[in-house]
Amino acid sequence: MSGFDHEMLREIYEQPKALSRTLALYLSGKGLKPEVAAMLADWPNPAGEILIAASGSSRHSGLYAEILLEDMCGLAVDVEYASEYSCRGGLDLRHPSVLVLSQSGETSDTLAALGEARRRGQRTLAITNHASSTMAHLADVSMPLAAGVERAIPATKSFTCQLAVLYLLALYEGVRLCRMDSATLTKHVEELLAVPPKIETELDGWREQVATLAAKFKSAATFLYLGRGIHYAIAREGALKLKEASYIHAEGYPVGELKHGPNALVSDSVPLVVLATVDRALEASVVRYEKTLQLLRDMKAQGAKVIALANADDVEIAALASYCVRIPLASEYLLPLLEVVPLQMFSYFMALEHGVDVDRPRNLSKAVVEK
Repeated sequence: MSGFDHEMLREIYEQPKALSRTLALYLSGKGLKPEVAAMLADWPNPAGEILIAASGSSRHSGLYAEILLEDMCGLAVDVEYASEYSCRGGLDLRHPSVLVLSQSGETSDTLAALGEARRRGQRTLAITNHASSTMAHLADVSMPLAAGVERAIPATKSFTCQLAVLYLLALYEGVRLCRMDSATLTKHVEELLAVPPKIETELDGWREQVATLAAKFKSAATFLYLGRGIHYAIAREGALKLKEASYIHAEGYPVGELKHGPNALVSDSVPLVVLATVDRALEASVVRYEKTLQLLRDMKAQGAKVIALANADDVEIAALASYCVRIPLASEYLLPLLEVVPLQMFSYFMALEHGVDVDRPRNLSKAVVEK
């Protein structure tokens, strides 16, 4: 593993290169590859409706895609648990295009969902890390990742590469639907290409900081992860990663839902992890941020222990949170690719604090175990 004690940590560190390889599949310079646009041309539903079916971390990628595709492209998106979609029955009068997400391309529940979509005659798109997988073969269109071999069971680099390909899908759809001109497209591509080096720059600093945080919080019984808007998907993913990697209970909630029940749990043994970044160029992001600030003021008065993820230049969040993890500046829809990395690291170091075999957590397996 060349300097890494576990595959999971090595794969976290491989994310910048994995992302760059994946972007190269779909970008030519600062533009989109026309052959990919041609491949995607017949997939969309004429009414602009998409159903996403996935499980586990891939479903959290789907939650990210739901807001991304609706906000950037004006599409109507629903996200289903693959295990539920494949057996719910009934008629779907909308006849949406179906997007399935799977790291392996062999996830049984997601394959069943893909089979159901094919039975209904719906157009299908598969995003997997294996171009030769069953899912990629059966779907009408395949958009593979180039994450490379992922040996640890907790998904890390395959997850961030999923987010990147979904962002690329939004760019392709945005151009097809005339939702963005060439200047806007170029700006989006430049921002996307800047993400891998930003992660590369922060990895060692995040590693040192979250290792310290894991030691401080190792006795916590439960964590509540909070995010608003597109960041809710990352709160869910952070909570799942902590559960599967370290066996510590955690739940992800929208920020505004904390006071509708979960706040009763908040105590010294139940800290909060709050995603509180902001894109100040986007009004909706600023509104989201202001509401998150107010919650943090309330939580400080309540005496809650808070780990906050905030912009590198933010002073308000740092004054309200117990601990602050800095995230490089980015646009609203690319911040999740940066936010999730220190959360992955936190799960890894919490697993070490509890003596867990982080690469092979109990009771869990991958559809494809890579050697």
